[in-house]
Amino acid sequence: MMNALSGYNTSGKPLKITIAGVRGIVGETLTPELLVNFSQAFGTYAGPGRVLVSRDTRVSGRMVEPCVCSGLTATGCEVVRLGVVPTPALQLAVRQSDAIGGVAITAGHNDARWNALKFCREDGIYLNDKQAEELLNVYHQKEFTKAAWDKLPPVGSDEFAGDCHLEAIKQQIDVDAIRAAGLKVAIDCANGACSKFTPRFLADLGCEVVAINDDPDLPFPHEPLPTPPNLSQLRALVAAAKADVGFAHDADGDRLGIVTETGEAPGEEYTLCLAAEMVLGRGDPGPVVTNLSTTMAIDDIARKYGRKVIRAGVGQVFIAESALNYEAAIAGEGSGGIVFPRINYAHDSIAALAHILNLVVERRQPLSTLVAEVPKYTIVKREIVCPPQRAYTVLEELRRGLEAPWAEAVDLDDGIKLIGSDRWVHIRVSMTEPRIRVIAEASAEGLAMDLADDYARLVERSM
Repeated sequence: MMNALSGYNTSGKPLKITIAGVRGIVGETLTPELLVNFSQAFGTYAGPGRVLVSRDTRVSGRMVEPCVCSGLTATGCEVVRLGVVPTPALQLAVRQSDAIGGVAITAGHNDARWNALKFCREDGIYLNDKQAEELLNVYHQKEFTKAAWDKLPPVGSDEFAGDCHLEAIKQQIDVDAIRAAGLKVAIDCANGACSKFTPRFLADLGCEVVAINDDPDLPFPHEPLPTPPNLSQLRALVAAAKADVGFAHDADGDRLGIVTETGEAPGEEYTLCLAAEMVLGRGDPGPVVTNLSTTMAIDDIARKYGRKVIRAGVGQVFIAESALNYEAAIAGEGSGGIVFPRINYAHDSIAALAHILNLVVERRQPLSTLVAEVPKYTIVKREIVCPPQRAYTVLEELRRGLEAPWAEAVDLDDGIKLIGSDRWVHIRVSMTEPRIRVIAEASAEGLAMDLADDYARLVERSM
C-alpha cells in the first residue's frame, strides 16, 4: 500500500511533507528557516548545476522565492528565476535545458494561506517516492553542501519560459483551423499563474476573449480549484457573453475546469475525456494512462479507439512516470490535470484547453454535444478530516475488516480500491491535505451516492 511522508510539527499545526513536496501555512509552519533548509537539501541532493525556480501569484511567494534562491545558492547551484509562470512552463524549461532540476513555489489548489515547494528532476518530472525519500534524508541529516564565499554563483533570470511553453503547445494543435472558427472563449484565471498567459494565448488563436480574475496582483477570488462549486462566476460569464466555451484554471496552471455554451459545468472528469477524444482521434500512438480514481468513461473512450488503459497511483508523478514508461498517447487524472507527452510530462491546463478547442473546431459541434457524447457514469467524492499520523493506520484497519461481495478485484497500490463490473470505490489518504478521500463511481447515480456515503461512514467509524 502506497505510503506518504506527512505529518504535523510539534505544535500540532499542519505541515505536509510528501512525494509532492513540502507544504504548509505561511506564518505558522512554512517558515523561512524550513524553506532555506529544504532548498539546501535539494541543492545538495541534485547539485551542482543549474536549477530553475518559478512561483505562482500567492503574496507569500515574495517571501518564499528569496529563501529558495538563497538555499540553493548556498550549495553552489546556479539559480535561474522564471518569475510567475505556470508550473508546466517551468517543467518544460527544465526538460529542454541543461538544468539539473527545478523548484515550483506553489500550493496548487490550496487556499492562499498555504504555499509549497515542488521539486522536479532534470527531465521536468516531479521527484518520485524513492527520490523524495532520499531528499528527505538529506534534509533531516542537515549535512548540506556549502559553497565557498568566492564560489557562490549569481542568480539569473529567464523571461521567456512562459512564451516558449505557449509556442510548444501551438505546435501540437491546428492553429489555422481554430483561428478560422472565431470562437468566443470565457476564461477564469483565478488571478493565478495563467493570468498573463492564457488570455494572450487565446487571442493569438483568433478567439474573442472574455476574461475574469486575470490580475495576478489580486488575491484569489474563490478557492483556486476548478471544480463545479467554484465555477459560478464563469458560468454567469459564459451566459452573459454568449461564449462558445468557458475554461477555469487553478492557481499554478496544472488543472482545468470547463463550462459548456449552455452554462453546464460537467465536472473535471470531462477534461480528460474530451482531451483524450482529441488526441486518440488524431491517431497519437500509445495507451491511455490515468489514476485509480478516474472515471470508467475513459476506459470506454480508449476502447473505442482500440487502446489500453493503464492505471497508476493518484498524483502527477505517478501519471507522468507511467506515461513516459508506457509511451502513452495521453495521460491524466479526473482532477482536470492532463499530460500531453508530445509536449511535456506535466499536468498542463493551457495545453488541455487548446486541445479541447481543437476538438470543438474539428468535430464542428458545440461543447455541450461533445460532453453529452461522453459515456455517462456518476462519480461521488467524500472527504473525512484525519490527522496524517493516524491516516494509514485507519486504512490498514479498514483493509483487514473490509467485505464487499460485489467486488471482483481489490487494488492496494494507492489506498484501497474495490472494483466491480459496474462500480468501484477508492479510499485513499490525500497527499496535499490532512484528509482521507472516498471516491465512488457507478452507472446508477443512487448507487454511487450510497457507496460513497457507506464507505465514508466506515472510515469515520475506524477513526
